[in-house]
Amino acid sequence: MSTGARRRRRRRVLVLTHQRYEHREDISDVSDKEFAGWKTEHDVVEALHSLGHETEVIGGAADIAEVREALVRWKPHIVFNLLEEFGGAGVYVPYLLGWLELMGVPFTGCNPGGLQLADSKQLMKKVLRFHRIPSPDFAIFPRGRVARRPRRLDLPLIVKSAVAHGSVGISQASVVTTDEKLAERVEFVHEHLNTDAIAEQYIDGRELYLGLLGNHRLETFPIWELSFDNLAEGAAAIATEKVKWDLAYQQRRGIRSGLSRRLPNGVAERLVRLSKRVYRTLGLSGYARMDFRLTEGSELFLLEPNPNPDLALDEDFALSAKAGGITFQQLIHRIVAAGLAYHRGGATSSPR
Repeated sequence: MSTGARRRRRRRVLVLTHQRYEHREDISDVSDKEFAGWKTEHDVVEALHSLGHETEVIGGAADIAEVREALVRWKPHIVFNLLEEFGGAGVYVPYLLGWLELMGVPFTGCNPGGLQLADSKQLMKKVLRFHRIPSPDFAIFPRGRVARRPRRLDLPLIVKSAVAHGSVGISQASVVTTDEKLAERVEFVHEHLNTDAIAEQYIDGRELYLGLLGNHRLETFPIWELSFDNLAEGAAAIATEKVKWDLAYQQRRGIRSGLSRRLPNGVAERLVRLSKRVYRTLGLSGYARMDFRLTEGSELFLLEPNPNPDLALDEDFALSAKAGGITFQQLIHRIVAAGLAYHRGGATSSPR
C-alpha cells in the first residue's frame, strides 16, 4: 500500500456533539436560522464523508453509557470531539475525555489536562503570569460575596463569567468604569449565568487571532483580525455575544473578520512566538486559537487561549487555515491525524 493510501485510510469516526443532531446530506429546505444551530456538526461530518470515513453521531451526548455502547458495538478508530458540554456542564468534558484515554480510545482536539487548565480561567491566568506571558490583570469574584475591587486593579474593567466561553453573557455593559457598575455586573453574572465572575483589566486596541495545529511541533495559520466598522458612538470594540452570534447585528454594525493587515514591525513574529509558548505552557494538543489585544504602543496581551475552537467552515479558524492554503477537508484530515498521533505517543505539526 502506498504512503498516500495509508494516509487516506478509511476510518470509523464516532462524532460526539453537545446538542441533538442527526446528519442530513440534503439541507436545501433548511432555513438559515435553523442551519446556524448545527452548522459546525454538518460541516465536519460532510468533510469526514468526503475524506472517505464512516461516521456515527451521538447528538446531545450526556450519558457515558451511551458512549460506551457505541465504542463496544462499533469499535471506532477515533472519536471526533465536538462537545461544548457533557451531562449539562462544560466542566465535565475533560472528565469524559480522560475516560476515553483510560479506555485507550483516540479522540480529536485537546487532551483533558490541557482543556481543564485552559477552561479554569483563574488557574490558567496564574500559570501564565508565573511564566511571564503578558495578559490582563484580573480578580475573581465568587458567588455569594460582595464585589470589592482590589486596589491593584485599575478601571476600566471587563466583567465575564469565570468559566463560560463563546462570549456568553458579554455585552457592552460588561465594560465598567466605576465600582458601582462593577458590583452591578458581577451580580448579573452571579444571578443570570450562575457562575463566579472574573473582572479583567480592559485593554483597548486591535483584536487578533492566531490558529495553531499540532501536538508538540506546531503549525500556525495567518493572523486573523476582528474589525468593527460601524459601532455605536462610545461603544467598546469587544467580542460581545451579539458580535459573535447575531448575524443581523454583525451586518448592521459592520463587524467582520479577515486577514490582519499593516501590523507594526515585529508584531507578527512576537504573536506567533507567544502563541506557541502559551500552547506549550498549558500543555495543549490537537488545535487551538489564541486571542490577543494589540495596543497602540504595539504591546500584545493574551485575552484567552481557546482549545477546540469552532470548526464551521466559515468561522475564523477554518477561514484562517484556508488563507494559509489548507482546504477545509485537509484541515479536518489533519485534526484527525493529530488525534491519532497524540494517542499513539507521536508528535506532529501538520499531518498531510
